[in-house]
Amino acid sequence: MVISKECLGLAAEFAVASELCRRGVYAQLTLGNRKRTDLLVDAEAGTMLRIQVKAKQGREWPGVRGVPGSAIVLVLVDFEKKSLSDRPDFYILRPRDWAALIKKLLITTGRVAKGEVKITDDNVPVWRDSYVGTGIKPEHVLKFRDAWDNLIQLTAAPANNAVHRTRKKAARR
Repeated sequence: MVISKECLGLAAEFAVASELCRRGVYAQLTLGNRKRTDLLVDAEAGTMLRIQVKAKQGREWPGVRGVPGSAIVLVLVDFEKKSLSDRPDFYILRPRDWAALIKKLLITTGRVAKGEVKITDDNVPVWRDSYVGTGIKPEHVLKFRDAWDNLIQLTAAPANNAVHRTRKKAARR
């Protein structure tokens, strides 16, 4: 079944919010079509963590711009070949994970050196023809599949390990 682009994006955002709430992390969707953040997570110490969600139902996530900043996480949601009763696959990337992925896909392959693409200070790929972003395939991000602990660690205060242990225990259930 093919889902419209608008519904696909919303389905992914709700799916991520649901997964976070199941793990004891409060997540709030942001609404509108000019937003820069898809979900806000109430982190410890009164801070907010931003979540950017990208969904796909084909072979790759097109035009992924990345993780600009330090208080944002990218969650890639894969609906490809999923029935209505199947849970999608989730890939969770922190800023340093995104930077390493960009390095692997674009820098070490020589694409930057050849001048095909430039990488901004926020690790956003900008191509010679002014296209912004890059396609990501599931095989590029396999090690980040269901890496919810990476995100949950960002929501817990360093001194508050009891909260983190409780959330980790809830995630295993």
